Amino acid sequence: MGALSPRHAWRMARRRFEHSDGWRAYATALGTNLQAARHALGLSQEDVAYRARLTRYTYQKYEKGESRPGEPANLTIRTLLALAQVLEVDVADLLPAEVPDLHLR
Repeated sequence: MGALSPRHAWRMARRRFEHSDGWRAYATALGTNLQAARHALGLSQEDVAYRARLTRYTYQKYEKGESRPGEPANLTIRTLLALAQVLEVDVADLLPAEVPDLHLR
């Protein structure tokens, strides 16, 4: 059997990264920050989701630190910017201070 294609190898490495404990903890902390910013404005999850052009279900998952059930969140830049605008905070205020190691090994 031949070697993995570079694309397949990259997908496997990305999956390992997305399921790492560091990324899961980061996604959970991001969710906590989203929830705190939302509470500070007195908005419901539905309000935030609508204004950011997301479904309520998707936004709920982000507050839990998930993208899909059991999968750590990995928001797009567009989504992160939209949420920061809706929540009236800088993107940096949503991002946790402790950044996980992003190097693929």
